[in-house]
Amino acid sequence: MNFNQIKEKLKDKTVGIAGCGGLGSNCAVALARTGIGKLIIVDFDTIEESNLNRQYYFQHQVGQPKANCLKGNIYLINSETEVEAHVLKLDRGNIPDIFQGCEVIVEAFDDAEMKQMLIETLYDLMPDIPLVMGLGMAGWGDSNSLHVRKSDKVYICGDESKEVSDDMPPLAPRVGIVANMQANTVLEILLKN
Repeated sequence: MNFNQIKEKLKDKTVGIAGCGGLGSNCAVALARTGIGKLIIVDFDTIEESNLNRQYYFQHQVGQPKANCLKGNIYLINSETEVEAHVLKLDRGNIPDIFQGCEVIVEAFDDAEMKQMLIETLYDLMPDIPLVMGLGMAGWGDSNSLHVRKSDKVYICGDESKEVSDDMPPLAPRVGIVANMQANTVLEILLKN
């Protein structure tokens, strides 16, 4: 399949991204570059200067909502990708409405409780939607430990062990690799037919 055929297959696909930080922003950009038709992106947070070491934002955007800025950044990359941005905190009550019509949802949260809430909500209320998660991308090096593991309709990208800490911060290279693994997994799901 050549690139034009890939774009043709993806132009009518919709992907939801829960979180617009290091994983979410980089995954969204990778999907937009491949020609995904629509992204629904959600994040309640604003950009901080400390985010710039790994997230797809720029100095002049510090202090602004991540979801709105990511929408604008994606437009500069691929104006044909429709982006629906929501500046809010996801919860069990709003997830089905916001992500209605998505073929795949990408989990890109920092918080373990939010990850768990999203998994449980999708299992209970949207059981047919595949979920692509990120888990274990802190630090640097050891690229061979990064993998994708499938369990039912959940795909886990990362090493599943290296948690973020002061001595093991999230840095652009490993975060970017995992974000692109997530985007690649989304493409595998959407292009498999």
